[in-house]
Amino acid sequence: MAERGTTEEEVIATVRDGERFPAKFGRTGFRRNFSFDGEWRGHRYGTKQVEAFAVKEGADWLVITVVARYF
Repeated sequence: MAERGTTEEEVIATVRDGERFPAKFGRTGFRRNFSFDGEWRGHRYGTKQVEAFAVKEGADWLVITVVARYF
């Protein structure tokens, strides 16, 4: 998560409150936009979009990977 600029709290919020969509390999994707108003890799951005790809494990979600987009 740190390599992509996301926090555990953002990933949890994305899975809990984000838009849900079908993903490859039987996984489920979750997407949520966050106010960012900061710098990432030398550029300023106002919004960070977090996508978490997960599988259901019993009653819980196991997040496999996280992607962050800045705009």
